Amino acid sequence: MKKTILVVDDSDSIRSLVSFTLETAGYTVLTGIDGQDALQYLEDNEISMIITDLHMPNLDGIGFIRQVRTRTNYQFTPILLLTTESQAEKKEEAKQAGATGWIVKPFQQDKLLATVQKLIR
Repeated sequence: MKKTILVVDDSDSIRSLVSFTLETAGYTVLTGIDGQDALQYLEDNEISMIITDLHMPNLDGIGFIRQVRTRTNYQFTPILLLTTESQAEKKEEAKQAGATGWIVKPFQQDKLLATVQKLIR
Protein backbone atom coordinates (compact mmCIF):
# COMPACT_ATOMS: atom_id res chain seq x y z
CA MET A 1 0.00 0.00 0.00
CA LYS A 2 1.26 3.46 -0.89
CA LYS A 3 2.21 5.75 1.97
CA THR A 4 0.37 9.08 2.13
CA ILE A 5 2.20 12.32 2.88
CA LEU A 6 0.46 15.58 3.77
CA VAL A 7 2.26 18.64 2.36
CA VAL A 8 1.30 21.99 3.88
CA ASP A 9 2.61 25.25 2.41
CA ASP A 10 1.04 28.55 1.40
CA SER A 11 3.23 28.71 -1.73
CA ASP A 12 1.70 27.03 -4.80
CA SER A 13 5.13 26.50 -6.34
CA ILE A 14 6.59 24.81 -3.24
CA ARG A 15 3.50 22.59 -2.84
CA SER A 16 3.79 21.60 -6.50
CA LEU A 17 7.52 20.88 -6.34
CA VAL A 18 7.30 18.84 -3.13
CA SER A 19 4.24 16.97 -4.42
CA PHE A 20 5.93 16.19 -7.75
CA THR A 21 9.07 14.96 -5.95
CA LEU A 22 7.09 12.68 -3.64
CA GLU A 23 4.62 11.40 -6.25
CA THR A 24 7.48 10.54 -8.61
CA ALA A 25 8.95 8.43 -5.79
CA GLY A 26 5.65 6.56 -5.43
CA TYR A 27 3.96 8.35 -2.52
CA THR A 28 0.38 9.57 -2.42
CA VAL A 29 0.28 13.29 -1.62
CA LEU A 30 -2.41 15.45 -0.03
CA THR A 31 -1.91 19.22 0.08
CA GLY A 32 -3.05 22.02 2.36
CA ILE A 33 -2.60 25.75 1.85
CA ASP A 34 -2.04 26.45 5.56
CA GLY A 35 -2.27 24.69 8.90
CA GLN A 36 -5.97 25.38 9.31
CA ASP A 37 -6.76 23.95 5.87
CA ALA A 38 -4.56 20.90 6.48
CA LEU A 39 -6.32 19.87 9.71
CA GLN A 40 -9.27 18.56 7.67
CA TYR A 41 -7.09 15.79 6.20
CA LEU A 42 -6.28 14.29 9.59
CA GLU A 43 -9.79 12.91 10.13
CA ASP A 44 -10.48 10.66 7.15
CA ASN A 45 -7.01 9.75 5.90
CA GLU A 46 -4.20 7.53 7.10
CA ILE A 47 -1.26 9.92 6.86
CA SER A 48 2.21 8.43 7.22
CA MET A 49 4.12 11.72 7.30
CA ILE A 50 3.58 15.47 7.31
CA ILE A 51 5.79 18.10 5.66
CA THR A 52 4.85 21.65 6.65
CA ASP A 53 6.04 25.20 6.13
CA LEU A 54 6.65 27.39 9.17
CA HIS A 55 5.27 30.77 8.08
CA MET A 56 1.68 30.50 6.85
CA PRO A 57 -1.52 32.51 7.31
CA ASN A 58 -4.38 31.36 9.59
CA LEU A 59 -2.35 28.67 11.40
CA ASP A 60 1.45 28.59 11.17
CA GLY A 61 3.59 25.46 11.11
CA ILE A 62 4.33 25.34 14.84
CA GLY A 63 0.68 25.85 15.77
CA PHE A 64 -0.28 23.19 13.25
CA ILE A 65 2.25 20.73 14.68
CA ARG A 66 0.92 21.35 18.19
CA GLN A 67 -2.62 20.59 17.02
CA VAL A 68 -1.51 17.46 15.16
CA ARG A 69 0.27 16.14 18.26
CA THR A 70 -2.92 16.41 20.36
CA ARG A 71 -4.52 13.71 18.19
CA THR A 72 -3.88 10.17 19.37
CA ASN A 73 -3.45 8.78 15.83
CA TYR A 74 -0.73 11.33 15.05
CA GLN A 75 1.34 11.49 18.23
CA PHE A 76 4.22 9.61 16.59
CA THR A 77 3.76 10.54 12.92
CA PRO A 78 6.96 12.06 11.50
CA ILE A 79 6.64 15.80 10.84
CA LEU A 80 9.23 17.74 8.84
CA LEU A 81 9.37 21.51 8.77
CA LEU A 82 10.34 22.83 5.34
CA THR A 83 11.19 26.50 5.72
CA THR A 84 13.53 29.37 4.90
CA GLU A 85 14.22 29.79 8.63
CA SER A 86 17.46 28.42 10.04
CA GLN A 87 17.59 30.06 13.48
CA ALA A 88 18.38 27.77 16.41
CA GLU A 89 15.56 29.28 18.50
CA LYS A 90 12.95 28.48 15.85
CA LYS A 91 14.31 24.95 15.47
CA GLU A 92 14.05 24.42 19.22
CA GLU A 93 10.51 25.83 19.30
CA ALA A 94 9.53 23.45 16.50
CA LYS A 95 11.17 20.51 18.28
CA GLN A 96 9.30 21.35 21.48
CA ALA A 97 6.03 21.48 19.49
CA GLY A 98 6.73 17.98 18.16
CA ALA A 99 8.62 18.38 14.87
CA THR A 100 10.72 15.38 13.91
CA GLY A 101 13.10 17.24 11.59
CA TRP A 102 13.91 20.41 9.69
CA ILE A 103 14.78 21.07 6.05
CA VAL A 104 15.79 24.54 4.86
CA LYS A 105 14.46 25.94 1.56
CA PRO A 106 15.57 25.88 -1.14
CA PHE A 107 15.86 22.11 -0.79
CA GLN A 108 17.46 19.45 -2.92
CA GLN A 109 14.95 16.87 -4.10
CA ASP A 110 17.25 13.90 -3.44
CA LYS A 111 17.95 15.05 0.13
CA LEU A 112 14.23 15.54 0.78
CA LEU A 113 13.50 12.02 -0.49
CA ALA A 114 16.34 10.52 1.54
CA THR A 115 14.98 12.17 4.69
CA VAL A 116 11.42 11.04 3.94
CA GLN A 117 12.55 7.47 3.30
CA LYS A 118 14.48 7.43 6.57
CA LEU A 119 11.56 8.69 8.66
CA ILE A 120 8.46 7.19 7.09
CA ARG A 121 7.04 3.96 8.46
